[in-house]
Amino acid sequence: MINIDQISVYDLLPPNAQADPTVSAAARALDSHVQLLNKEVEDLSFYRRLMQGRITDAEADERAWQDHVDFWDTTLPLEQKVQLLKNAKEFHRIKGTPGAIEDLITILFGEGKVEEWFQYGGEPGYFRVTTNNPEVTLDRAQEFYRAVESVKRLTAHLEEVILSQTESFNLYHGAGVHVSEYILIR
Repeated sequence: MINIDQISVYDLLPPNAQADPTVSAAARALDSHVQLLNKEVEDLSFYRRLMQGRITDAEADERAWQDHVDFWDTTLPLEQKVQLLKNAKEFHRIKGTPGAIEDLITILFGEGKVEEWFQYGGEPGYFRVTTNNPEVTLDRAQEFYRAVESVKRLTAHLEEVILSQTESFNLYHGAGVHVSEYILIR
């Protein structure tokens, strides 16, 4: 297979044209221009640049509108916007499932786990989300709620958000045993 990045115009010439010094020189002179054009054509592909992380903030906002990304906030960092754009089609495919909620929460807020009502003994039609990200505070609660609402099914209702935090600390314990005998001598 021929790799277009390594192709030479000279190699495309028939043998009789390769023998002509004028045509041969002209073909070799065009090689650098063809390679430059090839590089510029690669940059035209939005998805190639998206996968390489070489898009601008404005391009991300425009593409989110075109791809109908359900949850979008123009104030998000570019890295999160790129992840949302990469997963836009997948979110539409699995929309309404606990997996869609978990994936969106993972991109925006870190780790998250969805528990359906039957998993924790709640009311039918409800679910709860457990996350260990301390940034999900009262300040970002509205953003968190909007994100969940954008991908959940319409018949499901968010009952509560549980902030789970694990701290590691040194725990010291000690024990003492004292064995003695009391002897009375008379």
